[in-house]
Amino acid sequence: MTSASTSRSFFKELPFLAVTAVVLALLIRTFVLQTFYIPSGSMERTLHGCEGCTRDRVIVEKVTYLFSDPDPGDIVVFHGTGDWPREDLIKRVIATAGQTVECCEEGKVVVDGDPIDEPYLYQDDHRAFEKVTVPDGMLWVMGDHRSGSSDSRDNGFVPVDSVVGHARLIIWPVTRWDWL
Repeated sequence: MTSASTSRSFFKELPFLAVTAVVLALLIRTFVLQTFYIPSGSMERTLHGCEGCTRDRVIVEKVTYLFSDPDPGDIVVFHGTGDWPREDLIKRVIATAGQTVECCEEGKVVVDGDPIDEPYLYQDDHRAFEKVTVPDGMLWVMGDHRSGSSDSRDNGFVPVDSVVGHARLIIWPVTRWDWL
C-alpha cells in the first residue's frame, strides 16, 4: 500500500469518523454526563455563582437517577416546573417522598422529627415554613445559602421526573476542582 492510497483512505474515512464523534458526544450529553454553570449564589459556599465571582461549572451525572431516586443530601440539577422559574436550577435535596420537613428547632431544619446536621450551610435565615409531608414523586430542596436562596420554601416541591441528574464534580475554574 502506498502512502498516496493511505492518505486517500484516511480522507474517505474522515466524514464517518466526524459523524461518529458527533453522535457519541450527543449520546453522552443526553444520557450520561452534562456540564452546567451555576446560575446564582443560592448554593454558596459549596458552589460559587455570585455576582462578580467566577461561576463554577459542574459535571452532572445522569445515569444514577435512571435506576433510583435522589437521596437527602444529593445536589441535583432540575428543570423548573410549576411555580419554579422555567430554567435549569441546582439545589440540595433535603427530604424525599413520605418524609416530613419543618423549620426550625434550635435553628435547624427538622426532617421526620430530627434536626439535620448541615455543615455546608453558608448563611441560614431560619425563615420558618409550615410543616409539610413530601408527596410521592416529589422532593423538598433548599439552597446552601438559605438567606440568598429561592427554594421549596417559596416554590414548593420539585417533581422527581424534572431532575436532570446528580452534580458530582466542580470542573471550572481549575482552582476549585473538587468532588461534591
